[in-house]
Amino acid sequence: MIRNYNKQVEISALYEISKLLGASLNLKSNLRGVMKVLSEYLEMKRGTVALRSNNEVSVIAAHGMSEEEIGKGRYRLGEGIIGRVAKLGSPIVIPNIGDEPLFLNKTGARKMIKKENIAFLCVPIKFKDEILGVLSVDRLFGSKGISFEEDLRLLKIIASLIAQSVKLHREVEREREAFLEEKEKLTRQLKGKYKVENIIGLSDRMQEVFEAIHHVAPSKANVLLRGESGTGKELVAKAIHFMSQRAKGPFIKFNCASIPEGLLESELFGHERGAFTGAMTARKGRFELAEGGSIFLDEIGDLPLTLQPKILRVLQEREFERVGGEKTVKVDVRLIAATSRNLEELVSGGKFREDLYYRLNVVPLFLPPLRERKEDIPLLVEYFMKKYNQENQKSVTIAPEVFDLFTRYDWPGNVRELENTIERMVVMARGKVVNAHDLPLNIRDHSLRTHHADTLKEALPSAVEDIEKTSILGALEKTGWVQAKAARILGITSRQIGYKMKKYNLHSSD
Repeated sequence: MIRNYNKQVEISALYEISKLLGASLNLKSNLRGVMKVLSEYLEMKRGTVALRSNNEVSVIAAHGMSEEEIGKGRYRLGEGIIGRVAKLGSPIVIPNIGDEPLFLNKTGARKMIKKENIAFLCVPIKFKDEILGVLSVDRLFGSKGISFEEDLRLLKIIASLIAQSVKLHREVEREREAFLEEKEKLTRQLKGKYKVENIIGLSDRMQEVFEAIHHVAPSKANVLLRGESGTGKELVAKAIHFMSQRAKGPFIKFNCASIPEGLLESELFGHERGAFTGAMTARKGRFELAEGGSIFLDEIGDLPLTLQPKILRVLQEREFERVGGEKTVKVDVRLIAATSRNLEELVSGGKFREDLYYRLNVVPLFLPPLRERKEDIPLLVEYFMKKYNQENQKSVTIAPEVFDLFTRYDWPGNVRELENTIERMVVMARGKVVNAHDLPLNIRDHSLRTHHADTLKEALPSAVEDIEKTSILGALEKTGWVQAKAARILGITSRQIGYKMKKYNLHSSD
């Protein structure tokens, strides 16, 4: 930096530096620009900005230094000139660095400091009383005994501008980190939100189910749960009920496939005294018992065609008559239905009313089978092991090979089959660890069949090639190695047999 600059140059330099420091949120890029301005306007030979972090100060932007040299610019507080300024917060001027033992030249940027007349000016970058870093510059001088007061004055102004920018940048970074932390917290809460009590699953498929439950539960819409047997439809129905505004009302469940057809109407809608033989008193049905709450009709696809109009009337008109009665009963219930059957096929076959299907299918919710969410198996196993160990006062664990068999098995009975398997294993376990031989035969056999199928699949191409090679060789030997005749026997062309002979390296020994 030379002393022969005027006020106009100084003002222009400060203006450019102010613009650069506010140009972007990339602090390093902005500071590199500041160093360049100091070089261009004020003829600085070399300069650095070093920022303090805990007990260390590191160069982050420089002019007249390579990236390697910048990387070496790290100082402990109190170490060297830069470390001392960072610790004490007061400027230091070294009139000639060649004569100063405290000057460390850690970066190695100054190759011949003994031969050059270089002054080193170092000022703290301070915001109020907080020392944020150090601004340093090299300045060539021609003679001894000169004053550096003007240089220090200007550097202090620039350091003050840098301090404000660094402070702002750190505040922005703090806000950004706080935002990201809050975002992560909200994401975790959201993950927790899309989790339903007593339903286990971290897989994407189950997260979709949880999200759907949270959306549909507060509504008044009928829900149709679709999925294979054992996928947890009753648990989902309970979750929808207890997360709805009807949570304080009753939750009544009924399996349409578990009651003989002749008793279904009475079970669902109740009966009056004397309605049929044995009806000694009047009795409420499931719909009346569910008043103000929810009724869960499982396996609704098995509902007899004769009863379907009455269910439709309840959904549309909110009313019905008991068996043997004439009085119309009004009800306020929410219907959650479930089925493992293909209702569309039943409708096409005339076994399920189309109008009832559309009335039920307002919000369909599909529950994935366990084979499509195998990443949930370890969680389910852990949950069921804990449950049945506590129930049976045991501390049984599972060998790693069992987990492997569990993930390879398709679980046609889904979560229910897995739970039953875990309970059986815990109850029947002879020791502390359950091994593969303790598993039910169907799981072990499935694993064995899968292994054999994989082995066969791998071995099949080789076996086919052996058969093909033997057939071609036999035809050639039979025809005295006349390719055209052998090809006719095999039903292929002469060109094809030539290719196969080359492939299998077949040739006559004559």
